[in-house]
Amino acid sequence: MRIMVTGGAGFIGSALVRHLVADSPHDVLNFDKLTYAGTLSAVEKVSGSSRYRFVQGDICDVGTVRRAIMDFQPDVITHLAAESHVDRSIDAPGAFIQTNLVGTHVLLDEVRAYWCALPDARRNTFRFHHISTDEVYGSLGPEGLFTEATPYDPRSPYSASKAGADHLVSAWGHTYGLPVLITNCSNNYGPYHFPEKLIPLMIVKALAGEMLPVYGQGVNVRDWLYVDDHVRALRLVFERGTPGESYNIGGNAERRNIDVVKTVCAVLDHLRPRADGRAYADQIGFVADRPGHDLRYAIDASKIRHDLGWSPRESFESGIGKTVQWYLANEPWWQAIVRERQADQRRGLSAA
Repeated sequence: MRIMVTGGAGFIGSALVRHLVADSPHDVLNFDKLTYAGTLSAVEKVSGSSRYRFVQGDICDVGTVRRAIMDFQPDVITHLAAESHVDRSIDAPGAFIQTNLVGTHVLLDEVRAYWCALPDARRNTFRFHHISTDEVYGSLGPEGLFTEATPYDPRSPYSASKAGADHLVSAWGHTYGLPVLITNCSNNYGPYHFPEKLIPLMIVKALAGEMLPVYGQGVNVRDWLYVDDHVRALRLVFERGTPGESYNIGGNAERRNIDVVKTVCAVLDHLRPRADGRAYADQIGFVADRPGHDLRYAIDASKIRHDLGWSPRESFESGIGKTVQWYLANEPWWQAIVRERQADQRRGLSAA
């Protein structure tokens, strides 16, 4: 098949591109605006393949989107292009509304026109796959899990913009018959993760000898999903999923933020001990909490396990080990980002 990946130079998108080019027979178009969090170095290993091509473009630009779709003639569009950092959405929500809502609307309209013009055989097999987040469901208490039937209750500008995009995709499916799929995932981590997110930020700051800033008391809970496990699930969904359905994808690895940071520190203690012999955990410090910080997210992934046979291969411990090893082996990649883009600057506090 011919797979168009929007946001294919971002963290999850680039992992999907690498997987599809290296481990599938599919042709891949990487469509990405190359904003601060997008880098073609994340797909450099597969960029020489005859089955890979790249188009730089903005999903809000009707003409560029239309040309890319008509030139490539995709069988599947996987939509990952999005603004994704909660802290940034608190400071500047407008960019999230523009990209995540307006951009998704532009893409849906162009996809519908393309799909309507396809021959019947290709119309029947075409899929539009929208990749979203568990944050659209809001915040859990100490018990319970998010299921596909959980009511939406977004709490941040980011999650509200993703919830709105989910509803647009669902509406285009119900109203126009567009064969859509939606997946909602838990927190991803792994190689090529932009160094402003929790796990890579802790690695980078630990190696620099800086304080490891933990929001509040670090008791907020997230379910962690290794990115390569996630992209295997995404491929299963667009290859075998039922149009009109949504699937939750989680790693079955709930951890408090403070325990995540301590695990990263312990792996670093083993792989690259501090010169003074002290533990990296000594660098942990607690800082003012994020405004409106959701207490807990946790995914029930039983539907995708039962319907499509997917389950994560990595435990949290094995995934963290691989992630830390990757950052230690690829310091030039993240050092350039930290220098040039100030990726570790803390955001989201101006409204506190």
